[in-house]
Amino acid sequence: MKYAIVAAGGKQYRAEEGKTITVDLLPAQVGDAVNLDEVLLVVDGDEVIIGTPTIKGARLKTTVVEQIKGEKILVFKYKPKIAYRRHIGHRQKYTRLLVESISME
Repeated sequence: MKYAIVAAGGKQYRAEEGKTITVDLLPAQVGDAVNLDEVLLVVDGDEVIIGTPTIKGARLKTTVVEQIKGEKILVFKYKPKIAYRRHIGHRQKYTRLLVESISME
């Protein structure tokens, strides 16, 4: 089983070939190819390659599958005795990527 740990948007994700990962919104259209170069770790069976901090020449080739919105988060601020109430909602935008290959150049 081959997988990689990749950094995108300040977060780390585990990516396997043929599966999808959901990352923060990227400026790409559906169907565009996106290369992720910040690969921190690659595991291929018993072989483990660890970057310091990244692996030179390692790359994830991905394709944008869809742009989606996450769950709605409700924020309610309240202060007692002074009639202060604020009700705010937020939906984070995400990009779903299909991992095509994990390459070591």
